[in-house]
Amino acid sequence: MVGRTYSAQALIALPNPKPVITRLCHHMLEHGAEVSRQAGEVVLRLSGCTARFFGEGARTCVEIEAPDFEHLYFARMTIASHILEFAGEAAPEIRWSGDSDGQTRPPNFQVLTVIGSHDVTPHMRRLRFRCQNAARFAGLDALHLNLLIQRPELRSPVWPSVASSGVIEWEDPDHKPFLRKYTVRSVDVETEEIEIDFVIHSDVGPGSRFAETVVIGTEVGVFGPGGGGLVVADWYLFAGDETALPAIARMFANLPFAATGIAYIEVADAEEIQALESSAAVDVRWLVRNGAKPGSLLVDAVRNSEFPEDGRSIYLWAACEHGAFKTIRQFVREQTKLKRDEQLVVSYWRAGTSS
Repeated sequence: MVGRTYSAQALIALPNPKPVITRLCHHMLEHGAEVSRQAGEVVLRLSGCTARFFGEGARTCVEIEAPDFEHLYFARMTIASHILEFAGEAAPEIRWSGDSDGQTRPPNFQVLTVIGSHDVTPHMRRLRFRCQNAARFAGLDALHLNLLIQRPELRSPVWPSVASSGVIEWEDPDHKPFLRKYTVRSVDVETEEIEIDFVIHSDVGPGSRFAETVVIGTEVGVFGPGGGGLVVADWYLFAGDETALPAIARMFANLPFAATGIAYIEVADAEEIQALESSAAVDVRWLVRNGAKPGSLLVDAVRNSEFPEDGRSIYLWAACEHGAFKTIRQFVREQTKLKRDEQLVVSYWRAGTSS
């Protein structure tokens, strides 16, 4: 039995549609989309969604089909935002109809309430939140969310809404929140609660300031989940600093029982070491900087790692400061045999910028 599909349509007055649609398709190809041309229309397929572009008189018709409402929302938003961007000064009005009618809030948005706070280490604070729907964050394929940190001068929160074009708009655009990405450290579906760990930095930015000053009962908006997650493998190499520790800990606790590997975790000093739980036989090696340049110990550890060559499946996951990220990424690409789907190396922060 085939499940229902969700659809949306828009008629767009584009003076010169061909270069705009061509540029849109080229851009989406970089994100894994499939593009075909048939019977006078352009067809774009990505993540289970199909978008068709064809002329209807002097206007361009866009029809989208998606497996669920959330995929439809993201498809509408992606197509509309890129058409508006690529059309430049000739940006048209876009108004969708169909299953998206009446949508007011992004479907991946919800409001959380702070219900608890404690320090895990001297520079790691854990906040507990009550959710409207904690089950959204229970999966291991997307571990992160975007926290909407309100500007301190505001007395009332500013929340996102969905414009008729499908893109996000803000109730007060001049005071829209700071968006900061964090890992969901733990999820309790029964109590509708999640926990998030915050690194308390010396160069205080919106995220650190929020964690240090927030009071019980504060409401905060989030988009999510998103980002990468746990990939099943036989042997793992994890490498990360304090900012990556919540993600490593979450994945660690859910590793396959038979998994083996090494985890290198770089922290400022011995007081930042914390207990990690896992049923897998992964060797945790704490790298204490004691004043060394952030990321430098991780770079050396990854470079000196020995990868199995006995046929076991491998997955490398690394997240750290931007400079170290670039060095590790270059090493993985040039000095290892790992394929693209066997590794994820990302930058979580950049030295000299606030968090």
